[in-house]
Amino acid sequence: MAPELKFTTFEEIDEIYSTLNKTFRSGKTKPIAFRKVQILQLAYLLQDNLERFKEALAIDLGRPPLEASFLELDSTISDCKVAYDRVDKWARTEKAPFNIKFAAFRPVIRKEPKGVVLSISPFNYPIWLSLGPIIGAIAAGNCVVLKPSELCPAISGLIAELIPKYLDNDVIRVVLGAVPETSKLMEYPWGHVLYTGSGRVGKIIGVAAAKTLSPISLELGGKSPVVIDARCDFKIAARRIMWGKCANAGQTCVAPDYVLVPRSSEDAFVKALKDAHDEFYPSGATTTPDLSRIINLEHFHRLKNLLDNTSGTIAFGGQTDESRKFIAPTVVKGVKDGDSLMSDELFGPILPIMPVDDVNEAIAYINAHDHPLALYCFSSDAAFKNKVFDNTQSGSAVANDVMVHCATDGLPFGGIGPSGSGYHTRGFTFDMFTHLRASLDSPGWIDNILGARFPPYTSGKIASLKRLGVKLPPRPSMSANGHGLIERRRNSKWLLLVVSLAVASIGYTRAADVGEWARWLKGLIQIKV
Repeated sequence: MAPELKFTTFEEIDEIYSTLNKTFRSGKTKPIAFRKVQILQLAYLLQDNLERFKEALAIDLGRPPLEASFLELDSTISDCKVAYDRVDKWARTEKAPFNIKFAAFRPVIRKEPKGVVLSISPFNYPIWLSLGPIIGAIAAGNCVVLKPSELCPAISGLIAELIPKYLDNDVIRVVLGAVPETSKLMEYPWGHVLYTGSGRVGKIIGVAAAKTLSPISLELGGKSPVVIDARCDFKIAARRIMWGKCANAGQTCVAPDYVLVPRSSEDAFVKALKDAHDEFYPSGATTTPDLSRIINLEHFHRLKNLLDNTSGTIAFGGQTDESRKFIAPTVVKGVKDGDSLMSDELFGPILPIMPVDDVNEAIAYINAHDHPLALYCFSSDAAFKNKVFDNTQSGSAVANDVMVHCATDGLPFGGIGPSGSGYHTRGFTFDMFTHLRASLDSPGWIDNILGARFPPYTSGKIASLKRLGVKLPPRPSMSANGHGLIERRRNSKWLLLVVSLAVASIGYTRAADVGEWARWLKGLIQIKV
């Protein structure tokens, strides 16, 4: 049993907010060396307490040890190392792109912290989505308040215990609580707010942030579809999709939510999923130690009701055990639009299979619904993948795998529209919590060039400033195919040059001859040059 959390009082929240603001104004977090110490301490907070975190994950989520390490602990420590190694480069003042008109001003972009920032994290990945944003916020030089989920009390309590022991208590604080404590936090103005969770709560957080004009990033989720090409390797696709649906009992914001498969291939693909399931859990799903549990009874009953009301056919799985908050990996075939399983993000180990006539129907279905946080496509055909990705919108577009893009160095993680806004992970988290402050230093002599900007305004000054204006390319002439005429004009210049050189090389050097060649060429390509 997890210990009961002792929620932070409103008076303590007031003190925390005041203390962190004083710390930030003192400049304590500005030196890169200080930031690196805190980042490294956070890494050791995890490394020194790996077994305690694994035990807490088992208490809150029934998380198997391998998943605890692979999905959260190892990746969060790795993110600490990335930030520690790169923060000097991330924070370096950046020169603006060279422009002869503005070079004298020596324009630069200063990378500055936003101030005191707030991260509200969810229950499903209570380490990576709690401590991961802290890494970027610290690297950017901010003070941080973390509000972890009350639904995972073992993990949240452990984080609240360890952070004061490893990190500077005047820079990073934890607020424990539920709706009242979160509402209290949202009364303050923040340098930035990151909320990770449901769209329903995201709307509430967004409205509260707007009242204080606090900038906000939302990572919300949604129904992430999988599009199957009938020619893809079903075995590979099924193993990867089944892993993504079963990891953490499907409680992942980018887990494959449903599969769109050609109608003629539905049975073959369901069989491939069953083969992958049996490979993963040879003794059966109900007895394996390798499956997590649903976070609480409320979510358990939500999922069970969706499953009980489906009009599809359960191909395999379907077992539930309320006493253990257990739902077996379940594949439901023959699912249609409007089914209970298609009403909202599932966030559980249930996988609806929706047969479609072709890829066009799959794309139309995706586009008729909210933009998902992730879109997956399994195919070896580049044209098929491009068709799916080019004609849809989603937070990410992943071919031939699921979920691994979140941990891929160099890729941003974020949604679009109803699935969220803003980007984070590693360098993108640094950017999210960083203000890009424009700066320049104007020399006195520049008034010899830009003195015309000062009153009184005269015709001479107008003419002087006009000479500094931009000269546009020739006006485009649109034809029936639009860009075709422009492209021919571009190509015609090259043709004219080549023909002219050729004429000159064979001795036609008289102006009349060259002019005749030019007129012939213009007539050939039917365009003015």
